[in-house]
Amino acid sequence: MTVQVADETKTGRSVWLWRIVFVAAVALQLYGVYSPREAGPHVGIPQIDKIAHCFLFAAVAFTGLKVGVPARWLLGALAANAIVSELVQHWLLPQRDGDPLDALADLAGVALGAWLGFRANRRTP
Repeated sequence: MTVQVADETKTGRSVWLWRIVFVAAVALQLYGVYSPREAGPHVGIPQIDKIAHCFLFAAVAFTGLKVGVPARWLLGALAANAIVSELVQHWLLPQRDGDPLDALADLAGVALGAWLGFRANRRTP
């Protein structure tokens, strides 16, 4: 009986940890795409922001699936946000510019995060 209680406590902590990581990933992703100025350092590598876009969206998709957000809602919202965020950057944020390639990188990140999330959840008992 002690082992079962310890396992439940460990599982409860794990769930809360994943929830915290999910909220942090969402906050970082929203900051990255909606901040008035381009987020992150300028490292001088051309198109490096595409990798950042991909990983930001992948992190939200993966952690969202990990914490049990329904895939239909999560992935649909992320795909919509990929398009809307670039339109907002183009039309409403004067120091930013909307880039269709950023939207493609965002969608690739959604696909990557979904793939990893579905694989991880399939392995979880």
